[in-house]
Formats: sequence, C-alpha cells, structure tokens
Amino acid sequence: MFELAPHNLVPIISQALIEDQGSGDITTEATVDRGLVSRGSFLVKRELVLAGWPVVAEVFRILSQGISAEILFDEGETIVNGAIIGRIQGPAYLLLGGERVALNFLQRLCGIATYTRGLVEAVEGTGVGILDTRKTTPGLRLLEKYAVRVGGGASHRFGLYDGVLIKENHVRAAGGIKQAVKRARSKVGHLHKIEVEISNMQELEEALQVGVEVVLLDNMTPEDVRKSIARVQGRAVVEVSGGIDSQNIREYAISGVDFISIGALTHSVRAADISLELEINC
Repeated sequence: MFELAPHNLVPIISQALIEDQGSGDITTEATVDRGLVSRGSFLVKRELVLAGWPVVAEVFRILSQGISAEILFDEGETIVNGAIIGRIQGPAYLLLGGERVALNFLQRLCGIATYTRGLVEAVEGTGVGILDTRKTTPGLRLLEKYAVRVGGGASHRFGLYDGVLIKENHVRAAGGIKQAVKRARSKVGHLHKIEVEISNMQELEEALQVGVEVVLLDNMTPEDVRKSIARVQGRAVVEVSGGIDSQNIREYAISGVDFISIGALTHSVRAADISLELEINC
C-alpha cells in the first residue's frame, strides 16, 4: 500500500550522506578497525507509528551491498516503547557512518506518521479527511508526505503543478475573486477543480457566486465554520485550515466540513524517540 521507489530515494539519501560525512568520518576512522563486524538494533523509546524503514534500508544499501537490514514490523504499525523496530548487520565502521542519517530520516518520518495517526483517530466517525500541505522541509517533501499517508492522512497537493488553489495574494494580484477564478478557468480547462481560500463571509459569497468547486475556510472559528457550512449548502467541497490542533480538531470535524488541512503535520512535528544500539560480538 505504501511504497517508496529506490530511484526516488537515492538522490535524497546520497545528499544527506555527503552532508554528514564530508571528507570522512574522522572519529570512526581513528577508533574502529575496518574488519570489525557489528549488529545494530533500532530501539523504540516512546510509542510510535512506524514510517520510513525503506529509507533506513536504502541508507545502508548505498553505503554497502554487504550490509543486511531486517525489519520486524510493517509500515503503519503502532510499536510500543522498548520494542526493536529492526536490525542491521555489517562492518561496524559503515554502520556508524550511516547511523545519524538513518536515524534522522526514521525519527522524523515516524514522528509525522504518529502525529497524523493521532489526528485521524481524533476525527474518527466524522468522515472528515486529514490533509497535509506544502509546508514541508525543502528536499524532503516526498518522504514527509509519504509519512502522512502511512499515518492515515492524505495529500492536499504535492506541488503547485497539480491543483488550483487561489489564495489571498492571487486574489490581490488578479483584482478580486471573480477575476482570479475567471482567469484560472480560461487556463486550466473544465477537468480541473478550482479551490479558493476564504477568510470571511463576503469572500465566501463571491466564491459561491462564481461557482468554485472547493472553498478553503482559513483561520475561522468553529462557529464561523458552521455558519459557512450553512451558507454553502452542499454547493462546494469545504476544507478548513489554520489554528487547528489535537485539542480542537474534533470540534471543527463535527461542524460538517469535508477536509481539514494541517501544515503542522510536516513543518513542526516532534521527532520520534529512537536509538541505534550496536552489538560488537555478534
């Protein structure tokens, strides 16, 4: 269900390894014999949702075909504190050389999946979809949006090229919502839905008058959202965003919206707590 193709991973991981290793791991080169073989266990130190093991495996595959990687759980599975996610085995100096890069990816992706899963569970039974945004770490969008999907969320759009979202600055530049929508329709054709960001009831009325397919209610209170839903009356898909977190998300979800988009899924998530522990005599 969730796949990361190696040809997409290699450029991202290779750059991360270059960034970390530079001209070489001077500490390991000075202290560890190159003939030493070791095994490493990825240990969970706080319950999490697993996301990103294919990235870990690819980190060590890039370092050496002689490193084996064994996963003990499935992506998307909840793993309790104290459990071992998976193991790697090979030359100790290579395991140490890839340790931080592998953990950086794994901890961040598990953190995203874990937070996403919590929000998905918070709106369970409402039929509301949880969406990520383009507020991702530059260069890591593919991985971060993957982790959102593993956690049970979905992608709003991957980039500027695969969806029309007319925001506040587009409206200003075009001279108004009506003008912006008219221009968009003339360019993208009838197969594309048009979404407009809305911040008040007046803008909502303008968007509905020109027949937009999706409205994004931005930074509205739950009460304002309910009023907007009553005004839309099913004429457009309704998405809400801005100021929504685990404490208030269900209140927004039960207001009747279709989707909730949350930038915090990717831009400020807490990394999962995972360590890599090496065993020398294996």
